[in-house]
Amino acid sequence: MPSPFNLSGRVALVTGAGRGIGRETARTLAEAGADVVAVGKTAAVVEEAAAEVSQLGRRSLALVADVADSGQVDAAVEQALGEFGRIDILVNAAGIARHGASEEASDEDWRRIIEVNLDGTYFCCRAVGRHMLERGSGAIVNIASMSGSIVNVPQSQAAYNSSKAGVIQLTRSLASEWASRGVRVNSVSPGYIATAMTELGLKPHPDWRETWLAMTPMGRLGRPIDVAYAVWYLASDAAAFATGTDLIVDGGYTVR
Repeated sequence: MPSPFNLSGRVALVTGAGRGIGRETARTLAEAGADVVAVGKTAAVVEEAAAEVSQLGRRSLALVADVADSGQVDAAVEQALGEFGRIDILVNAAGIARHGASEEASDEDWRRIIEVNLDGTYFCCRAVGRHMLERGSGAIVNIASMSGSIVNVPQSQAAYNSSKAGVIQLTRSLASEWASRGVRVNSVSPGYIATAMTELGLKPHPDWRETWLAMTPMGRLGRPIDVAYAVWYLASDAAAFATGTDLIVDGGYTVR
């Protein structure tokens, strides 16, 4: 019996593929057999991610796009389809975070987080979803966050929390709309993961780490591969009956 986790012959488009969770996900899907389109804002790091995919013996393509710009998203999807002819898997991993008191945040601070995290996820779902709906099949996995379900402490991050709550509800809404047309839409909600973005937040606030670990029953930060494995499951035939699911990968943080 063939493994339901085998992604051979499929094409995955991964945003935020240059770093952190997105990069680990691109590599993991390639190891599972998928060809990968790596999308990100910085050419050098996206090209590095695509090169890692090629080294695994899979076809790869590096594309530069700001997911907050719908025109750039549409153009990137068209390029991907021109190169591969199909997109079977979409992973929306592009995201940003900013911390600070809500009463002091600027309009731009709020808008940029919503634009990248929520608008960007929607723009990519819309562009790739059109293609998947025409074909009658596809799997979309959005990277949300446990912050979409709980409020983190001690940091203040109202815009980020709101954007990720929006991603979870967007996921459910699209899952409901597209299930009968062959497209599954799920999300993964990571807890605290050891990425460059997390370390950037900790740099001016090293005391946060101890608070986070004390509130995480497993007592450690997650690894990008912990999230990538969850994405792999939801993108594969092993999750053929799963849609509208938000899979929390947080070391137990949200159980308390």
